[in-house]
Amino acid sequence: MSHHRVEVTDLAFSYPDGPPALDGVSFLVTHGESVALVGANGAGKSTLLMHLNGVLTPTSGVVRIGDVPVTKKTLPDIRKTVGMIFQDADDQLFMPTVYEDVAFGPMNLGLPPQDVETRVRAALEQVGALELRDRPPYRLSGGEKRAVAIATVLSMNPSMLVMDEPSSNLDPRARRRLIELLRSFEHTKIIATHDLDLALDLCERTIVMNAGRIIADGPTLQIFKDEGLLLAGGLEQPMSMQRCPSCGGMR
Repeated sequence: MSHHRVEVTDLAFSYPDGPPALDGVSFLVTHGESVALVGANGAGKSTLLMHLNGVLTPTSGVVRIGDVPVTKKTLPDIRKTVGMIFQDADDQLFMPTVYEDVAFGPMNLGLPPQDVETRVRAALEQVGALELRDRPPYRLSGGEKRAVAIATVLSMNPSMLVMDEPSSNLDPRARRRLIELLRSFEHTKIIATHDLDLALDLCERTIVMNAGRIIADGPTLQIFKDEGLLLAGGLEQPMSMQRCPSCGGMR
C-alpha cells in the first residue's frame, strides 16, 4: 500500500494536567491529496500534526502511514516517509550554513558524500534557494528561512509533507512564492493553517477542528461557503470570499 496514505483512527491525547487536546479524531488521507487543517487557536491542529510522524505518542488510538502504525519501533521509517515542516523555521535551522542544515538528514542516513551533495542541490533548486547554500541561516529573511526549512525536509525524499502554519510571518510576496512552490509539489500534503486563502488556493479538501474534535471534513469551497460552520470553528471566511463592506461585492 502507498506510503502516501495516512489513516488516523480514534486518536486521543492529553497534555499533563490539561483537558483532552485530541478527542476521538479519525480521518483518511489518500495518495496525492492536499488537505487543509483549520480551526481556532487551541483546536488541536498542531497536536494532531505532531502525531503523524511520532513527535507525540497518543493516549489512545492509532496513526498509520500506509499499513505501518506509528510506534517507537517504526519511527525511523515513518520519519523518512513523513516530512514535517514546523511553524517556526528556526526550529529546523540549527547548523552554521544552509548547506549543512539541508545535508543534515541525508548525512544521518549514512549516504555517501556525493549522494548527499546531489540531494542538497536538488532540494535547494526545488525551492529556489541554491544561491543561499553558503549563507548562515540567521542572516536569511523569513521567506528564505521558510524555503530552506522546506528544503531540509525535501532532501530526505519524503512521500508526504506535513506543514504547520507555513505562511506565518511571511510578507505578501514571500507568501505568494510559497503558495506557488507548494502547488508545484506532487507530494501528499496536510497543511495546518489560519490562512484560509492559502487553503483555498492549495487544498481541495478541508478538515475543521474545534476543541480537539473534527467538526467538518469535506470539499474546501463547500466548507468555506458555510459561514455558520466556520463560526462554530472560531473562523471567518477567506478574505477573497468576503463581501466588500462599501459596495457589497466580492473582494
